[in-house]
Amino acid sequence: MPMVTINGRELHFAREGNGPLAVLIHGYPLDHTMWLDQLSGLSGVRTTVALDLPGYGMSERVTGQPLTMHQLADDVAGLIRELGESSADVVGLSMGGYVALALWERHQEVVRTLVLANTRAAAESEEGRAGREAQAVAVVGEGRAELAARLVDALLSPGAELVAKARLRTMVESTPVETIVASLRGMAERSDRTELLGSITVPTLAIAGEEDGLIPPLDMHELSAAISGSKFLVVPGAGHLPPIERPAAFTEALLDFWS
Repeated sequence: MPMVTINGRELHFAREGNGPLAVLIHGYPLDHTMWLDQLSGLSGVRTTVALDLPGYGMSERVTGQPLTMHQLADDVAGLIRELGESSADVVGLSMGGYVALALWERHQEVVRTLVLANTRAAAESEEGRAGREAQAVAVVGEGRAELAARLVDALLSPGAELVAKARLRTMVESTPVETIVASLRGMAERSDRTELLGSITVPTLAIAGEEDGLIPPLDMHELSAAISGSKFLVVPGAGHLPPIERPAAFTEALLDFWS
């Protein structure tokens, strides 16, 4: 599997296909394997790269200090340049969407088009920050299996298939506890990028899961409405993770958008 050194850390990525570069940024606490269906499904039209953010998958471990969204955005920009490209079609889901917005804020030149899925631009609320810290304490005390069980209920729709639940559990239980803590604290301190939405000038698609209980379709519609000329799409029957719950529909949405 390919590895590159970006900003002093080794990052792993998977790559398939041919054509213009597309970079897929995973959510918390997942890894590049959430995009397996898209890696194959997009291979006919894009050189599709799904990276493991620092501390995730096969990328270099982290210490537990906050993984900030702007640091992660710098890593994504560095990866695009290391791959010899000046820009890419950027797809970010949930935490990956926070990173994608930070990427637009700090490195607009590398973003050719933007897909924001199941994410938000606002900063974390006080209640949200407290909840993330509680989750960090709980995963240290209880372990990843308990967290995985809770996230299966929180991130997937009630009708999710067994294979989607299995894939989610595998990713969560494979993520180091230090990475989970670092991500929770990094998300808790993320900046409010609501005003940034009005500055987005590249073609943009906002995707919601019909049954997403964390970021409902109405919230994603409001995010889309703040981006001039953006498109909005709801994936039927999906919760917070349409790429693994409804992979064909999610892949088709990307293909339609890029065409």
